[in-house]
Amino acid sequence: MGEKIRIGALISGGGTNLQAIIDACEDGRIDGRMIFVGSDQPDVKGLKRAGNHGIPAFVVDYAPLIQAYRRDPAGFTLPEDCDIEAILTKQHLFPADTPKDRVQAFFSTRAAAENRLLAEMAVHGPIDLLVLAGFMRNLTPYFIDRFNPDPAKPRIMNIHPAILPSFPGVDGYGDTFRYGCKVGGCTVHFIDYGEDSGPIIGQRSFPILETDTLDDVKRKGLEQEWQLYPECIQHFAHGRLTTVKMTHRMDDGTIRQRTVVKIAQTD
Repeated sequence: MGEKIRIGALISGGGTNLQAIIDACEDGRIDGRMIFVGSDQPDVKGLKRAGNHGIPAFVVDYAPLIQAYRRDPAGFTLPEDCDIEAILTKQHLFPADTPKDRVQAFFSTRAAAENRLLAEMAVHGPIDLLVLAGFMRNLTPYFIDRFNPDPAKPRIMNIHPAILPSFPGVDGYGDTFRYGCKVGGCTVHFIDYGEDSGPIIGQRSFPILETDTLDDVKRKGLEQEWQLYPECIQHFAHGRLTTVKMTHRMDDGTIRQRTVVKIAQTD
């Protein structure tokens, strides 16, 4: 392997997946190096983890922007390059019948925050891969189109605590447990304009026993996450991941397209 890929990370909390990725970079399981860690929450443990390894870190706090919009929506300043109507057309986070003022508030504040994220990230130079390691904000078309302008070459990766497409959203392990599933798992995927709907890179599963508590499910899931995420990042580092458009005819005769990730078995 030649030069190591440059990896940036976004977090919102304790950063256990961040730690797993940093450790894998340092012990050679990932041919990459972490060049920054960004958070939407100040004073979280993940920022301390970055500091322990000498990795530059920054915070973009979304809360003041959300409060500013609520106080004065008409006076809220969007980034100069933000076309809010284009963003609303592309987004898949809200159903069509969601009140427009709610959708507009969400994407206006997110674009303002994401503009600051992009500026902070740019300070650290070129980025080959952005990993979301417990980042609890959905990235919008505003951010995605600027960081990842070529959809055929995705470079924003996320890990989700469920076997997608089942149980998207913020509480994958909780939803899996409450549904009564006998098997739980985690998924690494590239992100798209929806919520946990991007093309799947890899998955791991584990049994859920009748005696297991929700804490047991989360513990088992995290153990799998810490192995799966570095493996998927290493596939990216070696150029093994490609996306392919697949066309399927549904039972009702309609044609549907989806994007899948293929993993080459050799370098």
